[in-house]
Amino acid sequence: MTDKNELLASVSESSAESEYFSPMPKGYQKGKTKYVVVMGTVMSGLGKGIFSSCLGKLMQDKGLKVAPIKLEGYLNIDSGTLNPFRHGEVFVLDDGMECDMDLGTYERMLEKDLSQDNFCTSGQIYREVLEKERHGDYLGRDVQMIPHVTGEVKLRLRTLAMKSNADIIFVEIGGTVGDLENAFYIEAMRELAYEEGPHSCCFVALTYILEPRILGEQKSKAAQLGIKQLMQSGIQPDIIACRARNVVNEKARQKISVYSNVPIGRVVSLADSASIYQIPAMLRECGMDFEVLKLLHIEDRIDLRKERVEWAKWCDFTDKIGKEKHEIIIGITGKYTSVRDSYASIINALEHSGIILGCKVKIKWIDTSIITGKNVAEHLKDVDGIIVPGGFGVRGTEGKIACIKHVRLNNIPFLGICLGFQMAVIEYARNICGLKKANSTEIEPDCSEPVINILPEQKKIEGLGGNMRLGGQDIKLKPDTTAFKLFGNNPSIRMRFRHRYEVDPRYVEKLEKAGLIFSGKAPNYPIMQILELSEHPYFIATQAHPCLTSRPLHPHPMFTGLVAAAM
Repeated sequence: MTDKNELLASVSESSAESEYFSPMPKGYQKGKTKYVVVMGTVMSGLGKGIFSSCLGKLMQDKGLKVAPIKLEGYLNIDSGTLNPFRHGEVFVLDDGMECDMDLGTYERMLEKDLSQDNFCTSGQIYREVLEKERHGDYLGRDVQMIPHVTGEVKLRLRTLAMKSNADIIFVEIGGTVGDLENAFYIEAMRELAYEEGPHSCCFVALTYILEPRILGEQKSKAAQLGIKQLMQSGIQPDIIACRARNVVNEKARQKISVYSNVPIGRVVSLADSASIYQIPAMLRECGMDFEVLKLLHIEDRIDLRKERVEWAKWCDFTDKIGKEKHEIIIGITGKYTSVRDSYASIINALEHSGIILGCKVKIKWIDTSIITGKNVAEHLKDVDGIIVPGGFGVRGTEGKIACIKHVRLNNIPFLGICLGFQMAVIEYARNICGLKKANSTEIEPDCSEPVINILPEQKKIEGLGGNMRLGGQDIKLKPDTTAFKLFGNNPSIRMRFRHRYEVDPRYVEKLEKAGLIFSGKAPNYPIMQILELSEHPYFIATQAHPCLTSRPLHPHPMFTGLVAAAM
């Protein structure tokens, strides 16, 4: 990895007399790396990340090196403080960056781990600009949106190009065209295309074709106006992807083509799909991949032999979708169940395992804030297994404990994740170890039996904001346990974490003597990371988030184990 200091831009050309300011990383060559910029119109939530990652996969299959970056408009430095109800799940990268859930889509589609270089917010950009201003890096100039803020955005993209040595950088701009907070990103993309030269950038506009039931026909006017807004920003789209409930008809596509100066062959229909993993085939069938190659003039860089091999592997996976011979119901017992995006990675991980095992996994959403010991059996009566997912705060925790007790006593397969792991410890401590007042200091700060606690020595160990443990960590597995077997008898594995509270080491011996097995621990510290029960069909929980590293062709073993046990 190139040292960041070596990539810092030279701003020696900047002066009070010159209007030119476009910082470049050391050694950067204009035109070498190409850029595909994906923006949305009409409304957010159209699937820009899904489209961008699927197109990136097609390019990667052709032997091209790709790197994605998500540009977010909000002023937060990262996504760590965002409520799942507002913005979906917080996806954690291996290096500890808390980011947008679209980064999870990129990791799954591209089968690669990303880093903080692949995620950028307005807050990060403004902070960087203000720090440079305080250091005097702008040589006496008045610091402005153009060229300094837009220059910082371009520097981010070019630095990523240098670090990744990518043939194509896929740039996704969050939100929609017309959002005030996105204006400087869009201007930066216009400047980037101007500076990089012809055939350097491909602009893709995702739009939405309305189909009001009362009219019974597709309407493209909202899409036309959204694209007009993009063109008024100085950007001519090269490709327009039309999202809709049904296949977009020729008439609507013709209207958009005429209105936007985009050839009809590059105005494509992207109707709703049963699985996002079928979308690469949709893009391939309409020739989207080769249109991009032609627009960027990089047809000579592709490896068709590699593409045949990679595409065959992908088709072996997608051909199983919809042909499952078994069906199970998995209950997800959480408190954010009204917003499905809150558990996007769990949903994907279940789909990966189900497809591989030939099993259709149906999800039953169970709000634990209404679960009690008296009604838990009724709520769980039709599930074949449950997941108790992560979360923060007090609400719904007693409901989660009630669910865990029920599945433990009734031999129903169980997977606990993060907070689910902690609730399993509390349930076992209360009902098996006789620690009736066992709890977490997150839930009850002054509890007399804090089996889950924040420990001062753990704060020192991690040094991440004082008490948050973030990113990839190694886990040492205990031989001859379920976890050990799930991971192919590997003595050490790696998973991603995002939590503040741990099992208090003072209670570990008592819990283990009562039959709870801690099958995964931190290599050098008394931090419990995986637990299980030996006399249960499948009772396992982890302080980590295994869903974050599940991939379509490589499902996470903990989810595969749950689905297999539920079958």
